[in-house]
Amino acid sequence: MTEEKTGAEKMFGDFAPALVRFTDDVLFGQVWRRTELTSKERSLVTVAALTANGNTGQLGYHLGLAKENGNTEAELIEAITHLAFYTGWPQAMAAMAVAKKVFRE
Repeated sequence: MTEEKTGAEKMFGDFAPALVRFTDDVLFGQVWRRTELTSKERSLVTVAALTANGNTGQLGYHLGLAKENGNTEAELIEAITHLAFYTGWPQAMAAMAVAKKVFRE
């Protein structure tokens, strides 16, 4: 039986194996498993950081993960709306466009 590839493996496979290992082992293997924040809280923080920095390339994945981790669409939409006033209107509008695509597919 073959093991399912992670997102990092699918994206970079043999092209950037060190980045794949760091992503899988450190970021998702160690950081995301720390107990000081719940997975739901980590997802909300991550969505906020990606929105604030205008990193829409990663946002679609993390919005889906945030839903898997217990955040509702309404909570995520509200968070992005709230961020418009603290991180900038263009970042929030771009993030909301990603959210609409993710939530309506």
